[in-house]
Amino acid sequence: MVQVLKEEIRLSILLAAQDEFMQTGLGVASHMLRKIGQYTTKAGYNLEYSVAGQGEPILIMHGGHSNCNEEFGYLELTGRGYSVITPSRPGYGKTSKEIGEHESTSCDSYLELLDHLKVPQVHIIAISAGGPSGIHFASKYPQRVRSLTLQSAVTHQWLTPADLLFRSAQLMFHPYTEKYLWKMLRFMNMIFPAYLFRKMVSSFSQLNVEKVLPQISEEDKRQFKSMINRQRSGHGFKIDLKQTSYNQSNELSAIQCPTLILHSRYDASVPVEHAHYAQKYIPNAQLYVLESWGHLIWIGEGAADMYHKLFEFLDNN
Repeated sequence: MVQVLKEEIRLSILLAAQDEFMQTGLGVASHMLRKIGQYTTKAGYNLEYSVAGQGEPILIMHGGHSNCNEEFGYLELTGRGYSVITPSRPGYGKTSKEIGEHESTSCDSYLELLDHLKVPQVHIIAISAGGPSGIHFASKYPQRVRSLTLQSAVTHQWLTPADLLFRSAQLMFHPYTEKYLWKMLRFMNMIFPAYLFRKMVSSFSQLNVEKVLPQISEEDKRQFKSMINRQRSGHGFKIDLKQTSYNQSNELSAIQCPTLILHSRYDASVPVEHAHYAQKYIPNAQLYVLESWGHLIWIGEGAADMYHKLFEFLDNN
């Protein structure tokens, strides 16, 4: 028993050190400088954010279980000459959960942050469960948005209390239990990373795992492993479930800026119907359905095609 306890303590120390290493922003992206900041909103709440790179500003609305230390696409964006601003959305990282009382409240806080950073206009990239945040901001503050890109984004009612997955997520990612789930996943990620990836493929892709694996390189696997190591749910995913439980046709219809929608045909996390729904309501939106393996469009064989479409759009807007 003593030996088991010692081993558990040793693993906890290793995981804590690994987490701290990733939090510094020096992990695998060691050559990408990232500044972490804390902004106090007018209402007195904390808004954590990061800034990486220099150049034309992009505001990232990260997906679920993430925070301002997100990495997918950052090296590519900063390498292309963009500055990437990422607030930890409400309940994630060190951002106060109270900011997420309503999407309107969240957007007001993001606007304050841009004013604080003296950024007059931004491109927005809204990812997965961060879709509603980007949609609301673009519709509410059109004068501050140059373009909107939706990547694997939730755009209408996603999960409801009637769904078994909703009830399961409420339990697994509850603010008081989620840390144990992520500790278990990080342990598996450290000891059996290939096995964990195989088991999680069905969460991201509608394709059979045997069709997915040939599309995934060793670098892709490393990025997936890094994703698992940095993820936590906090109070954030509970807020996401609430804010993605209704349709957003009014907000989508009010968007005035150029819009690009990028979504995998085989996405199992957020079905491609969300992309078609957004195209239906956003005036003149461009939809590009990717043939990539699933939800994580930044890795796998189809990533190059996605980046080509993204930069073509950004560079022209």
